[in-house]
Amino acid sequence: MLVETPDNSIQKLELIDTIQRLGVSYHFKNEIQTSIKNIFDASQQSENEDDNLYVVALRFRLLRQQRHFMSSDVFKKFTNKDGKFMETLTKDVQGLLSLYEAAHLRVHEEDILEQALSFTLTNLESMGPKLSNSSLKTQVSAALSQPIHTNLPRMTARKYISIYENIEPQNNLDLLFKFAKLDFNIVQKVHQRELGELTRWWKDLIEQFPYARDRLVECHFYTVGIYFEPQYSRARELMTKVLTIYTIIDDTYDAFATYDELVPFTDAIDRYGCDISAMGSIPPSLKPTYQALVDLDTQIEEKLIREGTLDRLYYAKLEMKKVARAYFKEAEWLNVGYIPKCDEYMKNANISTTCMMSATISLAIMEEHITKETFEWMINEPLILQASSAINRLKGDCIGHNLERHRKHIASFIECYMKEFGGSKQDAYAEAQKKITNAWKDMNKDFLCSTHDEVPTFALELVINIARVAYIFEENDFASAQGEFKDKINLLFVEPVNV
Repeated sequence: MLVETPDNSIQKLELIDTIQRLGVSYHFKNEIQTSIKNIFDASQQSENEDDNLYVVALRFRLLRQQRHFMSSDVFKKFTNKDGKFMETLTKDVQGLLSLYEAAHLRVHEEDILEQALSFTLTNLESMGPKLSNSSLKTQVSAALSQPIHTNLPRMTARKYISIYENIEPQNNLDLLFKFAKLDFNIVQKVHQRELGELTRWWKDLIEQFPYARDRLVECHFYTVGIYFEPQYSRARELMTKVLTIYTIIDDTYDAFATYDELVPFTDAIDRYGCDISAMGSIPPSLKPTYQALVDLDTQIEEKLIREGTLDRLYYAKLEMKKVARAYFKEAEWLNVGYIPKCDEYMKNANISTTCMMSATISLAIMEEHITKETFEWMINEPLILQASSAINRLKGDCIGHNLERHRKHIASFIECYMKEFGGSKQDAYAEAQKKITNAWKDMNKDFLCSTHDEVPTFALELVINIARVAYIFEENDFASAQGEFKDKINLLFVEPVNV
């Protein structure tokens, strides 16, 4: 179907978009890459006089999603002499929707896309509830709720399978839609099997840590967010164990251990890298926690040995040590009642979010050919990884501020900003949101313009997916496992789609 459809046609653009939205693009990676490259090459060789906003914006988004930098100047033709978007466009709902989605792939200093986002958001919010076309109304509501670029691919698939179910299918897409539904259910079964195995492992372990949060399902949701494809099943199970153990470690530093106990505990991790030989220096109350880390380290090592990639263990251990030092830094601040300046806080928080560790270990345990240069790039904290970590920390701080201020806890970005600049809580939230917006631009820039040719696209996408996870946990969902997150768990892990 992909091969038969002409590259420069609207049908090819819509077909690729549909395949990606339905979550089955991993079956057609080579075909999509070839088609997108041909579309990009053709766009560079012609003036591209298309005046259909829907098509221009769709092409723009698809190309940028595949790391082809298409200039935002293509949208100038839709502006008037004052540089504002033409009012006639407000009648083109599909065009506005397409432009809205495209604007989320903007980088710094793309004023026309800033204007595009404001223009489309205002008009879509205004006209959305009044639309008589129920299908289009649903699509507008879905996009405003969560744009494609900031949503996890698996959640996007579940959403658009439901949306497309209410659209009259074209004959040539009917088979694709049926395939997508079957594929979703098959992959869901894989995730369910993984959860079953993980639950048996966790059941024996959690009893040793009554103070820790039981967040196995949430951690597996996080891992599925990083990479959902069935071929990464073994990596996903191990990564969920990593995240679950580090939930315990976080709670140990945050709420269980004393500062004096954390000194030798952190030193053992930093000096020995979770080696059993350091057990003698660990305080008795923290020996089970350290043993859990040792066992985790052993599992990672055994997997890498089996796959002939033991050299990757160095990078995993390095990130584990960095997280321990970052946790301890926060414990030091809390112990003396110190509230750091925003820059100092964020420098440490980018590590203590565990996003950098998660990205590195997720990559290390993937059954893929990955060069040493890619891991060296990763541990040097590239812009895309710093931005992803910042988004996670700032989103989490905005959500958790009200919860954590009622108990002894390290100051969040909100408190740091209020103390440093004397602003209100609302000012701090606004600054956090500004930083989140800029972080997305940083990520988009590094994704599109990375000079590191040796870094595979799937590694960059993995980092972006970690940022997208931050949008799943809303209103203290991770801390309390309440709210809409339970519905998301059901949609992803429990309820199959109707075939």
